[in-house]
Amino acid sequence: MRLPMRILGGPFTGRTWREFLYLLTGLPIAAAVFALMVGMTAASAGLLITFLGVPLLALTLATARGLGVLERARARALLRLAVAEPEPVRPPKGKTGLMARVGALLKSGASWRQLLYTLLHFPWACFSFAAGLSVWAYGWMALTYPLWFWVIPALSDQPGLQINGDGRGNGAYIDAPVEIAVLALAGLLLVLVTPWWFRGLTTVDRLLVRTLLGPSQLAARMWELEDDRGTVVDTANADLRRIERDLHDGAQARLVALAMGLGLAKEKLTEDPEAAAKMVDEAHGEVKLALQELRDLARGIHPAILTDRGLGPALSALAARCTVPVNVSADLPQRPAPAIEGIAYFTVSELLQNISKHSGARTAAVEVWRSGDRLLMRIEDNGRGGASAGEGSGLAGLAERLESVDGLLLVQSPAGGPTTITAELPWRD
Repeated sequence: MRLPMRILGGPFTGRTWREFLYLLTGLPIAAAVFALMVGMTAASAGLLITFLGVPLLALTLATARGLGVLERARARALLRLAVAEPEPVRPPKGKTGLMARVGALLKSGASWRQLLYTLLHFPWACFSFAAGLSVWAYGWMALTYPLWFWVIPALSDQPGLQINGDGRGNGAYIDAPVEIAVLALAGLLLVLVTPWWFRGLTTVDRLLVRTLLGPSQLAARMWELEDDRGTVVDTANADLRRIERDLHDGAQARLVALAMGLGLAKEKLTEDPEAAAKMVDEAHGEVKLALQELRDLARGIHPAILTDRGLGPALSALAARCTVPVNVSADLPQRPAPAIEGIAYFTVSELLQNISKHSGARTAAVEVWRSGDRLLMRIEDNGRGGASAGEGSGLAGLAERLESVDGLLLVQSPAGGPTTITAELPWRD
């Protein structure tokens, strides 16, 4: 039922009318832009033999960048296509002034791509304007013909709409009821096809805008790596603060208390040997606790079993400390890079902590295997479900850390459970 209603309602949707408006406004805007940019490009090319040609060419490129802002805004408003700004024009380090700016513009690939867009878009805008408007106009004209066909004989000596004539009144006319109905049916089909026709035409516009007016793939990748680097730095700083806090509140506090206790025991050694022995015994207990806390802290930084025996045994040891029974299955014929092993280990560690604290699960399972050039981990539990990787959650932070190394985190956790979390990491030897 949805498909027929979708087809019948297609010509009246907001998307169809926005795309139609994009096609209609594209021709006048493209014509004006084409005339301006051809004129400026021709003038700058003609003046290149003089000093004026270089700054004029830079001005042409700057104008193209400004017009690109307009086209991106039009695509965002009418096509719902969000394209990022291209890489900015940056003069070389240590160089300032007009000539440095001119040189940077001339070397900017993004500026040349936007100039190319202004030249290529005009012929396509001419075609898409004519093709879109023709289909729309003929479709609605034929569909509504039964409502206005009587106007033709009333205002002229023709019996109806002429479909093929010789200019002297001879030809075929659509005036019979059956012919009128067939024409209306053809118009209905054309109107129903119009949304898909508009969509096909604007697909080319989307491609042009995304390819020529957005950042290059290299620039986009550089920005992504910069964001990932920021995530890694933030994570590292958070880990350092956690280690500092654990040292300050745990082992350091115990060692301070131990030093004070041993100092008091030293003072009482000659006066009250029994009390001093008791204090030394208490200090011995504090030493054991401090050593255990330091071991736990070292394990949290990088467990020795992970370095010595690999990911499978390390995850088994990790599961043994979980408050929920965990079944571990690791099918890894060889070991990935140490950095990937560490990220995988701490990913599973954090997810098992979430299961212990929040899930209410009775059992859990961890499965690790290699698929092609990816390391995959699946963590399942039969708890209450409802886990989300939404913004602000612990899983969101974990997903960001995985993305920083080209990883991926998928969460399936319906209310009532079960919860299945799949993590992917690149396999690096």
